[in-house]
Amino acid sequence: MEAEASPFESSELVASLLASTPLLSDSWRLCSLSNATALSGFVSERIGDVGYFAFSACSIQTITNDSEYYSTCRNLVPLDSAGAGDGDRPFAVLTKSGNSGMNGKEDEDAVMVHAGLLRLFLSLRSSQAFQDQMLALINGSKSIVITGHSIGGTTASLCALWLLCYLQSISSTLPVLCITFGSPLLGNESLSRAILRERWGGNFCHVVSKYDIMPRLLFAPLESCTRQLHFLLQYWQMSMLASSPSNFGQLPVLQLGEEEKAQLFSFVSHYNLLVSSVAQAEAREEKANSLYWPFGNYLFCSQEGAICVENAASVIKMMHLMLATADPSYCIDDHLNYGQYVGMISSQLLKKKSVFQGEVIPESSYEAGVALALQSSGISQQEPTAGPAVDCLKMARGMRHLRTPSLNCANLAIRLSKVVPYRAQIEWYMVSCDKSDEQLGYYDSFKRRGSSKRDHKINMNRLLLSGFWNDVLRMLENNELPHDFNKRGKWVNGSQFYKLLVEPLDIAEYYRSDMHRIKGHYLKHGRERRFEIFDRWWREREVGPEENTSVRSKFAGLTQDSCFWARVEEARECLANVRSETNVRKLPLLWESLNSFEMYATRLVDRKEVSKDVVAKNSSYSLWVEELRELKSQMQQIHPSVPRFRDGE
Repeated sequence: MEAEASPFESSELVASLLASTPLLSDSWRLCSLSNATALSGFVSERIGDVGYFAFSACSIQTITNDSEYYSTCRNLVPLDSAGAGDGDRPFAVLTKSGNSGMNGKEDEDAVMVHAGLLRLFLSLRSSQAFQDQMLALINGSKSIVITGHSIGGTTASLCALWLLCYLQSISSTLPVLCITFGSPLLGNESLSRAILRERWGGNFCHVVSKYDIMPRLLFAPLESCTRQLHFLLQYWQMSMLASSPSNFGQLPVLQLGEEEKAQLFSFVSHYNLLVSSVAQAEAREEKANSLYWPFGNYLFCSQEGAICVENAASVIKMMHLMLATADPSYCIDDHLNYGQYVGMISSQLLKKKSVFQGEVIPESSYEAGVALALQSSGISQQEPTAGPAVDCLKMARGMRHLRTPSLNCANLAIRLSKVVPYRAQIEWYMVSCDKSDEQLGYYDSFKRRGSSKRDHKINMNRLLLSGFWNDVLRMLENNELPHDFNKRGKWVNGSQFYKLLVEPLDIAEYYRSDMHRIKGHYLKHGRERRFEIFDRWWREREVGPEENTSVRSKFAGLTQDSCFWARVEEARECLANVRSETNVRKLPLLWESLNSFEMYATRLVDRKEVSKDVVAKNSSYSLWVEELRELKSQMQQIHPSVPRFRDGE
């Protein structure tokens, strides 16, 4: 099971912060005010040095007629599509690392959010009132709290993400906290990973009552219960508006039938069970099928207390276990009861009543803490769900304590030492190829390799090293490594050496297996994402005063452009096209491409920035050079304007 913990125990810090400050009560007061009175969809207020921005749950009205809201299969859109048409990229920070997966499949790991809720936020954000009030809070506050109830909570999450992206772009350190109440889920697992990557998990606290069905809704395929859901959203909206003193007795209050409540509860509960099982599965492929995924901290509240959980899989499991004992009426009406819970949470987070009277006292403080957490969740020790709940709470706590970034980094260093021999064997293979009588060189020898035991072993080493570095990137993206991992010299240098040594072999395998004929050339269609990430690490590395970038790299025994051989393969195809092209209008572009690569390659060779295999007598590059020289000689006899071959004169 993957850990998804923050670099610190944000759940405990958030719980302590909410228990010792009026943040929770002030947030709910403004949510209630926004729900009852906000025609614009939000209200703002400054309390002391803290600026509050609350979104209305009555924005439900803007999407209840939106057919996309009722589908879990068609309503997720890439987050970076926001503002794509006009060049405005409000969430660029979250999508800056690209959307491609480890295998280059763009749709697998794209950061996705609910289409209707994204449109709702972007519509509010474009209003002049939003811009004026938000700017006033940013300029006049020492910290900002973004809050909202129901759909207003999801809008608040999007607003907080936008604000965090904006503040990072202007290098501002203004603290931002997002507190939501009964908020539906926002996006997929890639969104959760992106938030963890930016270390923003601790900026979000989602308050969820024990039986509230709203935070669990998007686990289910809602298109099959459109009528019930449409009526439910209207029921909540009218109930919230009617609770305002100014509207008391003036608005009709809709009533949901017990049968409709039971049908909706049974439907959502069934899919919560399925998603909970997937969340606990060991197989990565199974978990990836879940469209919606929680992020940040979840404060689960009941009449008996509150617990704070940050591990996503544990959050999903607790959502199911707490709902399992609900009455259908409670799961609908509990969405409107957050005012009661907020009044109790602060004191209950700080003070727990005894649960050990007449029972066996736990042997350790750890077990006692788990028992208190179980009580706070509102799950009785006599209920069938108590055992799974205890296991879930232990798992959530265990992941925070046992799988820390520093420990993971130390273990990764040990794993690195175990794969170094694979790298050394590839280096030996490279030297032996350079000394071979065939004079093919490293790249071409591997590309034309046979079925010998040596060739098989080198290919296996290539795959083992690729697997190791893919694991490194996976752990980094899941926030399992220190936040400055990609800036540490040991790992930056190690990834650079791996890239220069092994990527030529990946290119050779790509063209050996004719993948360029199936997918297209390597540079645009075949390059693994890890190499692009390592390129960025190397560019962004901290260069000390002793490192002069104008001198040769310490990796100078390797070709400094790890994609050089992919460019050679494209140049070979271009040369063949020149020979066969009958359309004279296309020839100038082909010649331009040939001349451009010729200049580039000649410069690398002259600067000795290539390895020996590049200039080997029978290498692909050397043969290309001879073919180009011969072709130019032939063409000059017919067309004197054709450039002469650059022979380094």
